[in-house]
Amino acid sequence: MSRDNSKLSRRSFATAGIATLAMTAACGNGVGNSNDVKIDARVDATLNQMYSTYPGTRDLAQKAAGMLIIPLVTEAGFIFGGAYGRGALRINGVTVDFYSSVKGNAGLQIGAQQYAHVLFFMTDAALARFRRSSGWTAGADLEYVVRDEGNSLTADTNTLTAPVIAAIFGQAGLRVGATLEGSKYTRIIP
Repeated sequence: MSRDNSKLSRRSFATAGIATLAMTAACGNGVGNSNDVKIDARVDATLNQMYSTYPGTRDLAQKAAGMLIIPLVTEAGFIFGGAYGRGALRINGVTVDFYSSVKGNAGLQIGAQQYAHVLFFMTDAALARFRRSSGWTAGADLEYVVRDEGNSLTADTNTLTAPVIAAIFGQAGLRVGATLEGSKYTRIIP
């Protein structure tokens, strides 16, 4: 096999691996083909769980210009990994749009996990940027208030002034930790 064909085969294998894992995650998260009523019901249940487990998030929700709630994200990986979930953008407690969350990654990893997450858009400008984008990507500047590594709300004055705040909770599975960095959010029609 020539050197060029070897590179092509590795690239094809890597691409196929990521696509397979992303499709597996999408099929296994229970949200895959749901319509808007089912997504909204899952969003309501997720918010109730978050508010009862982390009561301080109620205050964040009241101050937020809008919230993106992804009730269930399934993430799986074996060297290459992917994650998928669906949810709703709510403004003033009303669903205005539906979004998918997709993430791909590579590196030393093995396992699978599921979790819920909520993005709090704390300013009108942050919410407007999110809604105008054709595919908004979470970056390293995202502030976290809840990670399921501890059972407390950890918000400080720096966190509360951030334009976008994330809460990740309800983790179950065999992978350690969850981050939203690199997740891409795209508006969908359920």
